[in-house]
Amino acid sequence: MTTVIDGKQLSETIRAEIAAAVKKLTDAGKIPPGLAVVIVGDDKASHVYVSSKKKACEAAGFFSREIALAANTTQTDLIFTIEQLNRDASIHGILLQLPLPAHLDEFAALQAIDPRKDVDGFHPTNVGYLSLGVDTFVPCTPLGVMEMLKRYNIPVEGKNALVIGRSNIVGKPMAALLTKANATVTIAHSRTRDLPGLCRQADILVAGIGKAEFVKGDWVKEGAVVIDVGTNSIDDPSSPRGYRLVGDVEYAGAAKRASFITPVPGGVGPMTIAMLLANTLKSRQNFP
Repeated sequence: MTTVIDGKQLSETIRAEIAAAVKKLTDAGKIPPGLAVVIVGDDKASHVYVSSKKKACEAAGFFSREIALAANTTQTDLIFTIEQLNRDASIHGILLQLPLPAHLDEFAALQAIDPRKDVDGFHPTNVGYLSLGVDTFVPCTPLGVMEMLKRYNIPVEGKNALVIGRSNIVGKPMAALLTKANATVTIAHSRTRDLPGLCRQADILVAGIGKAEFVKGDWVKEGAVVIDVGTNSIDDPSSPRGYRLVGDVEYAGAAKRASFITPVPGGVGPMTIAMLLANTLKSRQNFP
């Protein structure tokens, strides 16, 4: 029987735990965790996402700031804004909403963030610590996946894990975390040969390739754990919105074979903001 991993319910549980920890902190007379989100430009999807982060912060008792910069902001002004937040004692986490406008240097901007406030886990220092197996800030989506596996008592040690996708945000850190948990990890990508064959050997399959229903149900090994990180929109005339969201895995077929599986929506997605809050609470401990 397949167990559907309920990321929405799990994220609500975690957010309640974080809110309780923040209340304990403030009841002791200490300042709450502070998160600043820097957004450049007018991308609607980014603004919606930032708004949801702000609401989550407020619900958890965090202090939150949104710094909205114009689309034509210079690199110098962006770096100056980040450096001001580095020095702000009320801010413990800094999140730079990506993507940036094309004229800005994303790597340089991320590098300007104080690694102790890098709650997205994208600073080169934190990326290096992760690769060394040192405790550090980890990108929120793969961290959420590991929390799912932990809370559902899914064993990782000794398992064959396949990560499809090699992005800096999901694929690479996901592989590092699974390796740290003593799985035997393979990273697959667009140039991988015989991907169906590799999938059929995987005890844990994490799909983050960004292609709708790319992983077919019959690629999934019987009893495998399927974690679908993808969120893709496909046309659906029967839907009131004219489209529906699907993952990178063909859910109906995979669910017949998997022991555990995440749905889309309602799986990994809600865990990302929960882990952002967890990282920000952790970052609060770096400062007196």
